[in-house]
Parts: sequence; structure tokens; C-alpha cells
Amino acid sequence: MRIAKILVMAVVVGFTSSLFAAEGQSAGGNIAVVDFGKAIFGTEVAKARMKQKKGESEFATLQGKYESTVSEMKALKKEIDTQGMTWSQEQVADAQKKMEYLRADLELITRKIQGDQQALQNSIVQELRPKAGEALQELIEEEGIVLLLSSEAVVTAAPSLDVTAKLTDRLNKKTQ
Repeated sequence: MRIAKILVMAVVVGFTSSLFAAEGQSAGGNIAVVDFGKAIFGTEVAKARMKQKKGESEFATLQGKYESTVSEMKALKKEIDTQGMTWSQEQVADAQKKMEYLRADLELITRKIQGDQQALQNSIVQELRPKAGEALQELIEEEGIVLLLSSEAVVTAAPSLDVTAKLTDRLNKKTQ
């Protein structure tokens, strides 16, 4: 019974929102959708920071370690698959132990890379957030937007309602 009520509500909300969103206008103004993160990370500044980070020796070293560890794991797996049946129990135990070490190394490297990427993303957001807020406010005023939804909260919307690209363009102009 509860599921039926939820489905009925979803259909009513979907129908009502589709009436308003069909042309992107409500009685008092426009409705729009924005992906704030996509707008920020789509800017030239963000792309340049990411490219710069990839060029740094520490990041490149971590990336190289990651790739070599993956290669070692694949080679060991192939060796186990092809020769493992002929190995003694001691050789099998050694191979398993080596695989465990490689997995642990891979997890550690992955965490370091993800941490570096998260720190970079946070610094980019901190740097661009004030200008992004200004650009968004200007866009809201110029477009006459009365309801702005995060793209994460929207199931479906007409592409014409998405103002993410416009926000990215404004941010690029503000950061030059």
C-alpha cells in the first residue's frame, strides 16, 4: 500500500513538474538546472590546475608506481594460472603472500592518488567558489530564473533548461 502511494505521488510530481518544465517557465519566470561541479571543473582554470598536477613529479611517480604494481599483479596472476598446478605448497604460499603485498601496495597508492586528487579538487572549488557564485547570480538575474535545481536532484530535464555551459562560460570570462 505504501509503495502504491509513493508511486502515485511520483507520477503526480512528475506530471506537474513536466507541465512547468516543458517550456522551462512557470507563472513567474524560468526554471533551470545546473551542475555546479561540472561548471567549475569545466573552466580553463580548473583544467590548467589538473594538467599542472599531472605534470608534477610526485604525482607522476605515484601514477608510475600504480601502473607497475598493476603490471606485476597481472604477471603474477598469469604465472599462477599457467604454472600454479605444478608448484609446491611453499611456492603457492609465497605467490599468495606476494599477491597480498602487491594488493596492499596498490590500495595504498590508490588512496594517495585519490587524496591528492581530492585536495586538488577542494583547492579548485575554494578558489573558484566566490566567482562562481557571482556568475551564477548574474545568470539567474539575466535569464529570469525563479527556480534553479541542482542536476543531481533532477531525474530528467530538457537540455534547454541546463544552464551549466552558460555558467562555465561566465566563469571562464571572470577568471581570465
